[in-house]
Amino acid sequence: MPHYLDDTQRQELTTAAASWHWRTEWPTWLVIGVIYGGWFGVALHAQRLGLTVALPLLAVLSAWYMSLQHELLHGHPTRSPRLNALIGAAPLAVWFPYGVYRRTHLQHHCDHDLTRPWADPESFFVGEHAWTAKRPLMRALMTFRNTFGGRILIGPAFAIVATLGDAVTRIRAGDRRDLPGWLLHIAALALLLVWLDRRCGISPALFLLGASYPALSLSAIRSFHEHRVAVDPAERSVINEAAWPWRLLFLNNNFHAVHHDLPGVPWFALGRVYTRRRSSYHVRNGGYLVRGYGEWLRRFAWRPVAPVAHPLYGASIDDAGLTSARVAGGAADVQPEPGARRRLAQVA
Repeated sequence: MPHYLDDTQRQELTTAAASWHWRTEWPTWLVIGVIYGGWFGVALHAQRLGLTVALPLLAVLSAWYMSLQHELLHGHPTRSPRLNALIGAAPLAVWFPYGVYRRTHLQHHCDHDLTRPWADPESFFVGEHAWTAKRPLMRALMTFRNTFGGRILIGPAFAIVATLGDAVTRIRAGDRRDLPGWLLHIAALALLLVWLDRRCGISPALFLLGASYPALSLSAIRSFHEHRVAVDPAERSVINEAAWPWRLLFLNNNFHAVHHDLPGVPWFALGRVYTRRRSSYHVRNGGYLVRGYGEWLRRFAWRPVAPVAHPLYGASIDDAGLTSARVAGGAADVQPEPGARRRLAQVA
């Protein structure tokens, strides 16, 4: 459900939603055309451009495509989930079937569960029990992943392994709901890789390592600590006042607290919604403001931005969610353990 700051904002956005600009969503259609046209145009002219130019361009366009997929699953530019899925089904970003991404991301939008390892599929935290059970090498890698450099370098590898592992686990458990989507995605990806190889002169290995993986690294810049640990769910999502190239690449998802409050607002309106109520949003999200991705780089290039073990919940809760509290009342009823507020102050 959307969260409006007040009735005035509700009325403003209701009026805006009825405008020609919002109803046609022509900026989103324009982005769709530019991304698809640019991606296939660069691929077709890769030999003329040179692979040292073509591959970075494909990486940027693939990252932009992932931002577009995010808009599509939130109901833009059409209100038809099937049509939006058709637009976002091409495996240009390689690793994640659109349907799987849609399911997990909409689950992520349960704000009460943000950052909770057993409930938020996009959390970078783990339960304390799971953390202490991991081997030293894995703990070191996960700690490195919580640096800005580590998120770019090895964060994509973690995401790929986690997604594939989740798919295998679900199938083994008898849950085959995602299986048709995976099979279609793999078939489409195979055709795309053959076309890139034979028509464009880009081998599968070169595309995966030179364009697709770097695209995930670019997207990881946006998601770096966009959700922090906080008792109040409204204070968990960041507002990043990034420069316009980043805002365009991420389709304004840097205004992440605003997006979580109003997930139905199209990307091209998020910036205006934020700037009209800038101070109010700073109050609402507890002042969780970052002035561009360069600030993350300066502060946390090689230093962890947060602990890997979730600091608000103790060893009685693990990231499988097998707790007496969850069985009795659900994750929403679990309260921070004693001393959690003190630890929160240390990492906020």
